[in-house]
Amino acid sequence: MRHFFSTRIRVVLILALLLTGILAVVSGLTGQNIPGMIVQTVLTPLRSGANALTNQAEQMYNYMFRYESLQAENEALRSQIAEMQESNRLADSISRENDRLRQLLKLKEANPDYELVDGYVISRSSTDWNSSFTVDRGSLHGIEAGMVAITANGEVVGLVTEAGSNYCTVKTVLDSSLEISANIASSGYSGMVQGAYTSDLRHHLRMNYLPSSAVIRNRDQVVTAGSTVYPRNLILGYVVDVGLGSTGVAKYAIIEPAADIENLEQVFILTHYDQE
Repeated sequence: MRHFFSTRIRVVLILALLLTGILAVVSGLTGQNIPGMIVQTVLTPLRSGANALTNQAEQMYNYMFRYESLQAENEALRSQIAEMQESNRLADSISRENDRLRQLLKLKEANPDYELVDGYVISRSSTDWNSSFTVDRGSLHGIEAGMVAITANGEVVGLVTEAGSNYCTVKTVLDSSLEISANIASSGYSGMVQGAYTSDLRHHLRMNYLPSSAVIRNRDQVVTAGSTVYPRNLILGYVVDVGLGSTGVAKYAIIEPAADIENLEQVFILTHYDQE
């Protein structure tokens, strides 16, 4: 056992001498002392690790700073896009209103006796059989129940059924309970127009009581016949189909409304006109 330990001690001493010799040679070549080399050897891995951590920290800081900068930039871009979209909507609305006013001017030139009050649709109510909406004008603006609502192009929208001080309710031509005396403009055939009152034709009108011998063409224009409520020749719509009633005595026509009832923004209430 003593021999074993003495052998190990000799090996350790030899290795120490060799390491010392190597360090001495390296020290002579590099000009560094042996303790300094030992310290450098020990500290180099630690410095490498510290540098790596510093670089990662800098990268993380740069990433977070860049992320916050991009986030602020995105918020600014979203705000700009929202403003541009709002400006476009406003421009489109103004453009549509200008178009309506130009058409209204033509209507007034053709019918100087018309007195009209304009208003905007603020709510709607619709089923398969009933159709109405509310306008932001009422009795304070000269509107009463029984007055007709039209578009700037002279297309029939419906009839005022109720007027509050600052609102009125308009029953539209799509409502099956509203009947209007009408003519086919090209031929003079007369009948009664009302909502088609079937679910598959809820966006159409039906003209009843046409003569069974009547020759009716597709896209024939249908206009008001004239009454104490409706002036003559207001446009109701255009024929898209014709059929024979169940009795075989009279025909009926399916009509596409001239006014885009579902998408109306503005209407004009006819408060007065000269009856013929």
